[in-house]
Amino acid sequence: MKRKGFWVVAALVFSLVLLSGCQKAAEDHATASPSPTIETIDTAAITVELTRIENDWPRVVKEKDVEAVKRVEADDAVFVYPDGSVGDKTTDVKDMENGALSADSWEVTDLKVTVLDKDAAVASGRSVVKNGKYKMPDGKTIDISGQYRFIDTFARRNGEWKLVAGASTPIREPAAAASPTPKSSPVTTPSPTMKSSPAMTASPVTRPSPPIKVVPPKPKVSPVVKPTP
Repeated sequence: MKRKGFWVVAALVFSLVLLSGCQKAAEDHATASPSPTIETIDTAAITVELTRIENDWPRVVKEKDVEAVKRVEADDAVFVYPDGSVGDKTTDVKDMENGALSADSWEVTDLKVTVLDKDAAVASGRSVVKNGKYKMPDGKTIDISGQYRFIDTFARRNGEWKLVAGASTPIREPAAAASPTPKSSPVTTPSPTMKSSPAMTASPVTRPSPPIKVVPPKPKVSPVVKPTP
C-alpha cells in the first residue's frame, strides 16, 4: 500500500514539472519578437508608371492639359527652371492656362527611372525641343528651342505618384574645335658667313733706286791761243 502511494506521489510531481515546463515554453514563445516582414518593392510597376508620366509631358504641352499638371504635380512641389529661376505648381498651372509654353515638337529621350523605395523614385532624361517658345509675363516671347537635361523626384502619396521636385538645364553645344596651333616657321638658317677676302698681299717694298752719282763736268779749258807770230 505504501509502495503504491509512493508511485502516485511520484507521478503527480512529474506531471507538475512537465506542466510547468510547457507553460514556460508557451510564455517564452509568446514574448519572442516576431520575424521582421521583408518589404516587397515592385520596381517594374513603378518604372512603368513613372515612364508613362514623363512620356506624356509632350502631349500635355501640345494640348495645354491643365488638369494633367494639377493631377501629377504635388501642391508643395519645387522646380528649378533652365534660366535658374525657381517655380512651383502654381507657376506651371498658370503657364499652361495662359498657353505660355508651345513647341512644334517636344521629345523625351534617354529616360531612366531609379526606384529608391516603394514610395520614392527619381527619373532623369533628356528633352529635345524644336521651335519652342515661351511667353514671358511682360509679353515678350523667348526661344526655348534646344536640348535639356532634367531630373524629377517623385513620391507616392495616398496611392498616387506625385512630382515633388524637378530641375532642368540646357545642354550647351560643344565648343568649336580649337584651331590647330600654327606651326612655327622653320628657323631660318642664317646665310653662311661670308668669308673675308684674303688680305691683300702688301706690295713688296720698293727699294729706293741707288743714288745717282753726279760727276761734275770737267771744266773745259779754253784752248790756249797761240800768239800770232
